[in-house]
Amino acid sequence: MRASRGLTLPVALLATAFVLGACAQHAAQDASGSDPKAIAIADQVMTALGGKKQWDSLRGLRWSFGSMLGDSVRSSRRHAWDKMTGRHRVDGVNRQGQSYTFIHTLGDTTSGMAWMNGNRIEGDSLKKLIQRANALWINDTYWMLMPYKLRDPGVTLKYAGDTTMAGKEYDRLALSFDHVGLTPGDRYWVYVNRADHRVERWEMVLEGDQPPPEAYTWQGWEQHGGLWFPTAHMRDSTNVFTSRIETVQSFAPTEFQKP
Repeated sequence: MRASRGLTLPVALLATAFVLGACAQHAAQDASGSDPKAIAIADQVMTALGGKKQWDSLRGLRWSFGSMLGDSVRSSRRHAWDKMTGRHRVDGVNRQGQSYTFIHTLGDTTSGMAWMNGNRIEGDSLKKLIQRANALWINDTYWMLMPYKLRDPGVTLKYAGDTTMAGKEYDRLALSFDHVGLTPGDRYWVYVNRADHRVERWEMVLEGDQPPPEAYTWQGWEQHGGLWFPTAHMRDSTNVFTSRIETVQSFAPTEFQKP
């Protein structure tokens, strides 16, 4: 599942993610349909990231997500996600220059709280904004957390062979999706460095698009709370970035109650 096209990215590349993965624990995948070799590589990726136990025990995250074209920041927003409860908050400024704060529980697209320019929103407008908040979470988390979600329910992994790029050897994983998400026709190919089991590149053909796939790097990895997170995805002069990453052990109650 990926967010609908036309969010604040300057390119129409909005990634797949699953609301099922927003709950407290990283669910083990029903491996039927996936290659044993691909599953083994996915498990190596999780170990290199810090391990499933470390990931499962993480309370939550804060981070900023955005895009740059050259040296110019085109968009940016700040997220807080309580992984144990599914509560989510996103703050930013829209294309019309209006500041916003959306607070909701993941998977519930009918209720929550929203403010535009400090004004509380109610009624049908609120429902639309909560749907948008959910879509922003879906998109922005997958750009950062996809390697943690390779074994999510509904993901089918196939080994797509090996390749060598710039003197490095990679195993390629092909991801497809079984009746999950907003656009289950999305396809991804993930490049895993054989030396350190780190994801360094992905290619994608999104539902409704035609090959050839478009590719972005996964780079600028940082360690926070014993876990590794990427900070940059480069394609030519475009950078889809993550910054100011914080692993969170506890949230103040007011963080999910008011701007």
